[in-house]
Amino acid sequence: MVMIMGDEVKDVIMAQIRRDVLNNTLSKGVRFDGRKFDEYRPIEVQRGPIKTAEGSAVAKIGQTMVLVAAKFDIVKPFPDRPTQGVMVSNAELLPTASPTFESGPPDEYSIEVARVVDRALRSAECVDLNSFFVETDKVLGLYLDIYVLNHAGNYTDTATLAATAALLDTKIPKVENGAIIRGEYAKPLNPTKLPLTTTMVKVGNNWLVDPSRDEERVLETTLTIGTTEEHVCAMQKGKGAITKDELVEAMEIAFKRGDDIRKILKG
Repeated sequence: MVMIMGDEVKDVIMAQIRRDVLNNTLSKGVRFDGRKFDEYRPIEVQRGPIKTAEGSAVAKIGQTMVLVAAKFDIVKPFPDRPTQGVMVSNAELLPTASPTFESGPPDEYSIEVARVVDRALRSAECVDLNSFFVETDKVLGLYLDIYVLNHAGNYTDTATLAATAALLDTKIPKVENGAIIRGEYAKPLNPTKLPLTTTMVKVGNNWLVDPSRDEERVLETTLTIGTTEEHVCAMQKGKGAITKDELVEAMEIAFKRGDDIRKILKG
């Protein structure tokens, strides 16, 4: 007798097979790709690929690639912060980046990564928004457009890295008579802190840093922690539960890995 399984049943079975293979590999102290549990894939950062933007950067973690472009506009300030500028992050998961991404309006995943990046940058207070004041009812608005170009796992950390690198590349435009003079710049943005995120997945009792796409498929718990040189600036937990001790361990890992990546960013 031949049984025909539905797609959902097949997915469950395949996920369990992947999980068993991963756990067997982890029991030997290595991951699918040979990395240590707390090790990132190779990291590359290129600043300034888009000359028409006020700032831009491409970041790669392994084969995952994200482009971020920064652009200024004159906007109206929020009523409760009349002298403070605005910073907004938007993300797009391009359909060409992964078979799982679809064209159309932003979905929950693009909204989530934009929020994580935005929260990390804002909470870190890496940009002096008070310096964006132009005149009464006019401030500079800084827009960060995030494009996931290729998804091979962990596009969140790649996006935050690209966003911070783009801020390092950003120049504040000249403003005359309440209008931006395109192509002319007053000064570099010079972010005061360099926020980064470290994403981990928990499989069994192990935290795996910078999950690959295969590891993401079988994760039990996921956690993203944003750090600066001094403090935690963002945190996003996905499904699954973690204990207090596991959270403390994850934060220690995030600070250590964040410092390592900041050295690459500064270099």
